[in-house]
Amino acid sequence: MRIAVDALGGDNAPQEIVAGTLSAARRLPGANFVLVGEPGVIGPLLERAPRNVALQASGGAVRMDEEPATALRSRPDASVSVAARLLRSGEADALFSAGNTGATVAAALLHLGRIEGCRRPAIATVLPFSHPTLLLDVGATVACRAQDLLNFAILGSVFAKRYLETEGAPRVGLLNVGEEPGKGHDLAREAHRLIAESPQIAFVGNVEGRDLGSGKADVVVTDGFTGNAVLKTAEGVARECLRLVRDALYGSLVGRVAALAARPRLLAVRDQVDPENYGGSFLLGVRGPVVIGHGNSTARGVENALVGIVRAGGGLVYELEAVLSRRQTVREEGA
Repeated sequence: MRIAVDALGGDNAPQEIVAGTLSAARRLPGANFVLVGEPGVIGPLLERAPRNVALQASGGAVRMDEEPATALRSRPDASVSVAARLLRSGEADALFSAGNTGATVAAALLHLGRIEGCRRPAIATVLPFSHPTLLLDVGATVACRAQDLLNFAILGSVFAKRYLETEGAPRVGLLNVGEEPGKGHDLAREAHRLIAESPQIAFVGNVEGRDLGSGKADVVVTDGFTGNAVLKTAEGVARECLRLVRDALYGSLVGRVAALAARPRLLAVRDQVDPENYGGSFLLGVRGPVVIGHGNSTARGVENALVGIVRAGGGLVYELEAVLSRRQTVREEGA
């Protein structure tokens, strides 16, 4: 596998992006990595790079405060655009960027296009609970139709089977304000009906926000606006809970003694809920494997994201397209 890495995208680029890529290259000597960026900026960071790392020249990054479509039109040599073109031409098998999410999605749609049968793409991220749960969409498609949520359920089910290595068909839930089928707004009720009627999905019904980490579902589907809010809330709450525990333990002598004894377990909990364990979110529904990293990704997160791309394996896009195509055929025959 040959992975194009947007070396200039992200709050900590290029140093952390390059460092994470070099670590992944040493860990995965059978894979190849192409760092895309300005040679004068990236070149000096590659003095001790392993042989499976190359450099592809590009212009600068799309900044976080830029409007994605406008930036890509005015600067076709932007690093994320060059990386997407490498994927389109077959010179790369996957793309990773921790830069402007909107720009990554826009570049993927512009240069790769959507797979047949998918009106809108979805960003799928793993919530690192004791039972890992795939949540989608977390930001690619803010305004959804019920049919989009059905597509997300199918895409997420196929991806979870491969990436999370679930036993049997992944259980899919629909994020809602109540468990009953009639709960929620019109979009939620119509999506519930469509997903429940789909023979391709092991649907477990509505899932409330408090049950995301319960193991009730392997895949949870929602619109991009709600999903992004849920993801950011979960990350913020996890950080705050860890801070409260730390403050409580270190606030007294007895607490500090207890903290020394509990330190290994506390560190294990911290590491478990750290989003950098997975490092990146897959953009599903476009004609190429695209992974979006956290904007503040460190080298560890980049490394884990690149390892995750290799773990997902080749052929993912073809599998997703085949499943959506079969669903379309069944719909037409039923009509």
